[in-house]
Amino acid sequence: MNYLIYLSAGTEWLTEAELNEVLDISRKNNSRDGITGLLLYGDGNFIQLLEGEKAMTQKTFARISSDPRHKGITHIAGGKLEKRNFPEWTMGYRGIDSEILTKFKDDFLKNQDLETNNKDSHISVKLLNSFIKTARI
Repeated sequence: MNYLIYLSAGTEWLTEAELNEVLDISRKNNSRDGITGLLLYGDGNFIQLLEGEKAMTQKTFARISSDPRHKGITHIAGGKLEKRNFPEWTMGYRGIDSEILTKFKDDFLKNQDLETNNKDSHISVKLLNSFIKTARI
């Protein structure tokens, strides 16, 4: 099992309808490919965590990297994963604003050790925690 985290900016801001279309297609592809993970989107920017078999996470990232709706795609972390952090989500999604980030932190990451630099916390959780801490909430 592997994980991959990237950041990117959209070439244009997506409408809600466009974003829902992307999510529908991504969830179908991810279900087919055994990918789970999380996408955060706000102000035209993305951060995404993909979890799955190495070949499939790389294939998914390659598909995303060739999507003309993205620019500045930056692979920020990746590697082996003992267990999935988001096993129930073929594409967990949250739009980012202060209210949603607070809810995300309180509700969805409540079982993760976000308040400390626990040496046992996976880097993906640490990166998402850093993202939340630096967001304007």
